[in-house]
Parts: sequence; C-alpha cells; structure tokens
Amino acid sequence: MRQPSTSPVVALRAALEGARDSLSAEGLGDALARMTGPELAEVMTLGDEVRARAGAAQVRITAEAAHRGEFSTARRGAGSVHAWVRENAPSLRQAGAGQVAALAQDVACSVPGGLWSTQGPDAGAYADPSRPEGVVWSRVVTGEVGPALALTALREVARMKELLVPEAVPTVTTAILDHGVQWGAAEAKKIRTSLLAEHGRSGELDDQHRRLRGGAYLSSPQVADGDVTEYRMAMTPEQAATLEAAIGPLSRPEPNDETGERDLRPAGQRRVEALAAVCARAIGSDAADSAPGGAATTVHVAMGLDDLRAAGGDASTGSGRVMVSRAQQTILAPATVRRLACDADVIPVVLGADGEVLDLGRAVRLFTRSQRRVLWHRDAGCTFPGCDMPAGWTEAHHLVHWADGGRSDLDNAALLCQRHHTLVHDRRLVATVHPPGADGRAVAWDLTPGSYDRALPGRLEEMRRARRGVDRLDTGPPDPWVTQPPERVMRQIADELEAEHLADRWPLTA
Repeated sequence: MRQPSTSPVVALRAALEGARDSLSAEGLGDALARMTGPELAEVMTLGDEVRARAGAAQVRITAEAAHRGEFSTARRGAGSVHAWVRENAPSLRQAGAGQVAALAQDVACSVPGGLWSTQGPDAGAYADPSRPEGVVWSRVVTGEVGPALALTALREVARMKELLVPEAVPTVTTAILDHGVQWGAAEAKKIRTSLLAEHGRSGELDDQHRRLRGGAYLSSPQVADGDVTEYRMAMTPEQAATLEAAIGPLSRPEPNDETGERDLRPAGQRRVEALAAVCARAIGSDAADSAPGGAATTVHVAMGLDDLRAAGGDASTGSGRVMVSRAQQTILAPATVRRLACDADVIPVVLGADGEVLDLGRAVRLFTRSQRRVLWHRDAGCTFPGCDMPAGWTEAHHLVHWADGGRSDLDNAALLCQRHHTLVHDRRLVATVHPPGADGRAVAWDLTPGSYDRALPGRLEEMRRARRGVDRLDTGPPDPWVTQPPERVMRQIADELEAEHLADRWPLTA
C-alpha cells in the first residue's frame, strides 16, 4: 500500500518543533550534566549554528510576508512589518525586531513582480550577485551575516559608492562584511577610510580630508557654576592623530611602585588631565621665551586677597571667578586658585560690596627663567616619590604657598607634574629642600595628609625672622609705572606731539 507523501510544511514544522523541544530547559537539563568539556564546546557551536540559521529564516519569512502584504491582512488592513515581527517573534521585542523588519521590507520592495524568492536574477537587486545587495543577501540566507551587519554594510556601501572605482564595489562590500563578521557591526564602519584609500577614485581620499576640515570644530566652553565646564569637539583624522600622539603617553595609568598607591583615575579623567598638561607645557614654553618669569598661565581672578590668603586646610572660604577669557564666570575653588598661584600669573581683582572694581592687583612674581633652569638640573623631574615625569612636563611649586607668604626662592621650590601638583594641594603635603642625598634627590616629601598645615606655623616664623618681621606677599619688583612722570608733564608731552602731527598734516606756506 502506497504511503501518502509528507507535506514540506509538515516536515519543516516537525523539524522546528523537535529542535525547540531539544533546546528547552528540560531537554538540556539532564544532558548538560553528563557532558564532557569538549562536548559542551561542540553543543555550543551547534546551538550557535541553529540560532544563526533560525535568524536567517526569520528574515526570509518576514520578507515573504512583507511582499505578500500579510502584515496588513493579519491586522485587517492596519499594521506594519515591524509590528508583524514583534507579534510573531516575541524574543525580538527585546532587541532586533526593527532590524529584521527593515532588511526584510527592503528585500520585498526590491522585487518588480511575483514571489521574490522564486524569480532568480530578475527578482531584484538582492538576487544579483554583482550588486552589493546580492553580496549581502547571499550571506544573510546562510545565517553568517545578521540583519544588523547587513544593514550597516548596505549603508556604508551606499555612502561610498560614488567615491569608489565601479568594479571595486563588490570587493568593498565583501570586505565590510568580513570585518563585521569578525568584530561586529559597529566596527565595520571603521574601515571606511582604509577601503577608500585602496579602492577609491584617484584623489578622492585627499578631497574627502579637505572637506573634513570644514567640519572640525571646538565649541566655546559651556560654563555651569559648581560643575565641569563642557566642550564639544570634532577633529579631522590628522588633528585626531596629533592629539592622540600628544596625550596618549600621558594618559596611561600611573601606579606608584614606590608608595604602592594605585592610579584609580578613570580613563576620561586621565585623558583630560593629559590634555591640560600638554596645553600648560605649550603655554609655559611660549611664556618662558617671552617673559622673565615664564608664567604658564595668566588668570584674572575676582577674589578677595584676604580670602586667597585664608583659603587653606579646613578653613577655606570664598571663591574665585575667572574673568577676561572665554571661560569667564567659571567658579574656581579657593584651593584651585592657590595651586594656580604656584605657577601662573594670578591677578587678583578686588571687588566692592556692589561688585564694583576697587583695585586691580599686579601679577604675582614667579620663579625666573634662570631659577627654573636650576630646578630642572637640581630636581631632574617631578619630585613626588615614585614619579618619573621629566622636568619639561613639570610645574614649579611653592613649598610654602605664595598665598601664605612663601617667596619664589629655590629653597622654597620643587618641581611637580600636574597630577601630583594637584594631589599635593589636595592632601596639604609639605616638603623640605636639603643637600642631594645618595639617590641624588634634594626634596623630601612628608606624605602624611595635612603635613603642610602642621608645619606651616614654624616655617612662617622662620621666614619672618629671615625677613626681619616683614609680612607681605611676594609680588616682585616695583611696578615701573609707579615712577612715571607727573600728570602735568604727561599732558604737556601729549600737547607737543599733537602740535607736531598737525604741523606735518597742514604745513604753513611762506
């Protein structure tokens, strides 16, 4: 007796139900416990192949349903491919439904007529192996390429197509897919430039980089009181390469082998501090060539001088507000202003009760260029224990802070990198200068938090005795404008210059 043939649909349904039941929690439970290590790896690989094939089947089924309009008829004329996928594949609601729907709908819309899956090369772009769509589809149906990577590859090729040599388009598509299969859809976008360099039209990469210059920018600072100041930036590849070359070595973690302290700074903090160090070094180099003191920065700070001198330890009061720069109105904490006073021109702007400017102070005296050179030779680099930052990347620190009356003398100075300069001020640490020891160091640090505040009274007393009781901030030599001629003499000079100018412009005729 002849057996009735089994319908393909019945056989497919039976196979899927069998795989589903085998991979259920109950089906795997007993088997997993009896598997060896190699068997676990084997089943893992088989399960991944089943998942990939099932994902490919979902795309193909959705494309067929979209081509027929099933998503509308199932919802009585109202619906979408995305909604159809979410309704019939609940696991994709967590992630992926939109990508399956987008790819399947694009496949369905590429078919000029008939069932897309049976029309061969005439079924549309996805059936043509010479086109990007065909290259992508041939690997989607095997489960090797998922919807996310497929859509990424199609977008990238569409973006680059007019820039490429025409015969290289399939090669570029394949390269994007290969890279994405290995490293993920997000990484597939990152080889665009290398592909353009290899397969682009003549001069296209140069033109693209020239066009990129107009898109590079650095925003003005977005200043918010009590919060970080925000910048937005986009750079050309050349600019980005230069930046990374500059800050890369400085932004690596720096655990201290000598003290055993780990570097717990997040990567973002390390990078921004490295950028600040690069900028400070550049400014410091310019200043060293043009000004005797070689200040790293000139900061106009609206802060009472009494508050500046009192801002130490637990008694910090007041605040500084930056003026005369694009960072205007940025609030600086007292400790920050004190640290800047070590190696920056700080110009205190004394304000009255109603905010009026009562006095504009002179820049504080800093270490001279020759003093800095001596410090470079004496300290050789950052003096903080365990730090190997070279002298060129350091700042001159007043061991007794300038705001406390410390002078810019070599026996009151030590080189510190930016990171440890901040740490020394934050932890209130003190150091002592002594003749170089066996290790060649001339600066010894007391790393006990608060050591500066404990040592300060004694050091101030020693300094007062050395100064014969004079207690003032070290502001350098007298302002040369103090000795300018009296106002009446200046007015007479101005009148004479004006008369000469008029005589040259309208000479008297004989």
